This record gives sequence, structure tokens and C-alpha cells, in this order.
Amino acid sequence: MNVWFQILDMAGAALVLVGAAICLLGVIGMLRLPDVLSRSHAATKPQTLGMLLVLAGVALRLRSGMDLATLGLIGFFQLMTGPVAAHLVARSAYRTGQIDHGELLFDELDEQLTEEK
Repeated sequence: MNVWFQILDMAGAALVLVGAAICLLGVIGMLRLPDVLSRSHAATKPQTLGMLLVLAGVALRLRSGMDLATLGLIGFFQLMTGPVAAHLVARSAYRTGQIDHGELLFDELDEQLTEEK
């Protein structure tokens, strides 16, 4: 086996390990943080970064065109759907009264909701 392939395999393993650790930190944040908005932040930011690092590590290991295209699509859809889902969860929590309005610095959504009525 070529030395460069061994270096790529080790770099891929390191990326997978770091990505998994970041995902674990995101899960711990989801369990430990007190409110919905903080949990939605912990659900999207570290999870997306961790997933992209894992995908990069797997891409370094697989190295074939079809596999790289599939991993690219997975990363693209993760980047598109994760933040949107967290936004919808936070917005529905706001509308159902799960948010403590005293802890918000800015509440622009309250102004929009009161104008509609």
C-alpha cells in the first residue's frame, strides 16, 4: 500500500473521530441546556459541523467518484434541512408559548404577530 494512502486513511480516521466528538457534544448540549431555543442551537450547529467532518473523513477513505458524489449530496441536504428544521421547531415553540419572553433580548416576532390580529 502506498504511503500517501496510509496518510489519507489516518487523516480520514482523525476527521471521523473529531466529527463524532463534536456530534457527541451537540447531543450533550441538547440534553443539558434549559430551554427550546438553546436546544435547537445545540441540535443544529455542532451536529452540522460534526456531520460534515465525518463525511470528509469518509470521503478520504472511500475515494471513488460515485461515493464522493453521494457524500456531497448528503452534506448538501444536511446543510439545507438542519437549520430550517431548527427554525421551524423554535418558531412553533414560540407560537405555543414555550418560550420565556423575559429572557429574549429582541422580540421582533411579537410585533409581527400583534399586527396580524
